[in-house]
This record gives sequence, structure tokens and C-alpha cells, in this order.
Amino acid sequence: ASSVQIRHNDVRLPALPPLFTGFTILHLSDLHVDISHGAMDRLMQMMPSLAYDICVLTGDFRGRTFGAIEGTLEGLARIRSRIEGPIYGVLGNHDTVRMVPALEEMGIRMLLNESVSIARGQDQIHLVGIDDAHFFRVDNIEKVATPIPPDEFSVLLSHTPEIYRQAAHAGFDLLLGGHTPGGQICLPGLGTLVTNCGIDTARARGLHQHPAGPEPRECAFLHVSAGLGTSPYAPVRLACRPEATLLTLVPRIG
Repeated sequence: ASSVQIRHNDVRLPALPPLFTGFTILHLSDLHVDISHGAMDRLMQMMPSLAYDICVLTGDFRGRTFGAIEGTLEGLARIRSRIEGPIYGVLGNHDTVRMVPALEEMGIRMLLNESVSIARGQDQIHLVGIDDAHFFRVDNIEKVATPIPPDEFSVLLSHTPEIYRQAAHAGFDLLLGGHTPGGQICLPGLGTLVTNCGIDTARARGLHQHPAGPEPRECAFLHVSAGLGTSPYAPVRLACRPEATLLTLVPRIG
């Protein structure tokens, strides 16, 4: 559970604006900061060696779904001190909206059914975050997708990846999520046994494609993080190491 690995993925995207070639996103999810001390210590040791343009946090900062938040916020502040550059986040089903003011005071831009634009020269991409779609069901994809021009590139942050079909239908090019923690306890030869949500075990972690209509958006990409923390009821991992992922965006040619 403390053996954090760094994963690297090139995401080849047909609609990527040229000036964003090589743009790298550090994706962290399901930290469960207050109960996953070993993984958090290891992550902090690794952070100075990582190179990226932005960091995104896809929810479940807290270990349990109830109770005090002070320990979680203190732990997040320590991790925040090691992260360079802009940070964006969404809440997960373990989190409470009471965390948001403190998270934003740390410099984490929380996206609760909101979007921001990131510019490079004359090119831009849209980074969109929805609120928890799994337990609280306070997500609003229609609200955040409608203002985005259909020919412009967009990335959706969602704690749960189970909304990948809706995201593809709404025209998002890339969906980043977590929640599953990759199954956490997997069996060699069988892989993930459970996903904790309405997504199949084949998509429990890693990078996947989903058909999303005609060109130029013939497919949307889904990245599901296996997460960094563990469940409070099973503080172990088997055949599913905790991870931080570096996603480098590159244009797909042909």
C-alpha cells in the first residue's frame, strides 16, 4: 500500500491543438490522506523529480465518508507544498463541500460543475470538473458542456469514471477519473474483481478508448487512476500498486 509507482502514458488525440503537443498532466486520485500515511510520505518524496504542466486531483481526499476533516486538510496542505504549478480538483464521494474553502486557500482550484480555459499562444483547451456523480449525484455534464464550442478540445475531471459514455456523447476528448482504486485487491491471472461503481472491470484502471461519434471526435479517451490510498476497511493492496500518473498529450496523426 506504500509502494507508489509513477506511470507514464502518451495520449494520442486527433483534436489536440498543436501548441499543446507535449502538455503533461499529473493525475492523482483517491489519496485518502488521513489513513494512507505511508503512500503520502512516498508521494511527497517522489514529487520533486516529476515534470508536468498542471496537476489534477480527482477526489476522495478523505479516508472515510464522514467525520472530521482537519487531518485530511493538514495532510493535503503538506502534499500541496510539493506540487509545482496550477492544481485543479473535484470532490469525490468521501468528501464534503465543507473542504472547498480550505482547498482553494491552498491554491487548489476546485471545479464544481465549472470549467476553466488554459491558453498556449493562440491555442486553448477547456478543463472541466463535475461534482460527484456516484453517491451525491450532483453532477451536471450538460451545464458544463454546453458553453464549450464543439470544435474545441476539452478534458473532463470526474471522481467516478462510470459516466464515460455521457462524457463521450457530450463531446469531451479526455475523461480523467478514479474511485475504483483499480480494484485494490486483484488476483493474478484474474485481475480486478470489483470496481465500486457502474463501470466494467476491464476499465477499472488505465487508459481506454470509447467510441464518441463521427470525425474528428471518433473516440474519447478515458483514464482511470488506480489511486494512491486504500479503503479504511482494507488497508492493503494486492497486485494493484498505488500510482501517480503522468499523461502526456500528443496529436494523433493519420
